[in-house]
Amino acid sequence: MYAVIRTGGKQARVTNGDRVRVEKLPGDIGDRVELGEVLMLGGEGAEKVGTPLVTGARVVGTITAQARGPKLLMFKMKRRKGYRRKQGHRQSYTEILIDGIEG
Repeated sequence: MYAVIRTGGKQARVTNGDRVRVEKLPGDIGDRVELGEVLMLGGEGAEKVGTPLVTGARVVGTITAQARGPKLLMFKMKRRKGYRRKQGHRQSYTEILIDGIEG
């Protein structure tokens, strides 16, 4: 069985046992988290498509990591004027181990 979930403004297709990186969620490592925005359920020859969400469906997982992604650099400059600006950014994310899909 698989599900399509929406979290952090992005969609992901998940199955039992998957490790998924999503935008940062509150909680510590080992906490259980419920992802309630299920857009679609599938598997075993039958699919349920929500309008926009599947009623009564939920995905349960465990937080395995709270980490930060790679550094991204932004650089602006104007030629011949000596104007240079460098800025860096690291996005925080949460890694979740999917324990179960209900619905």
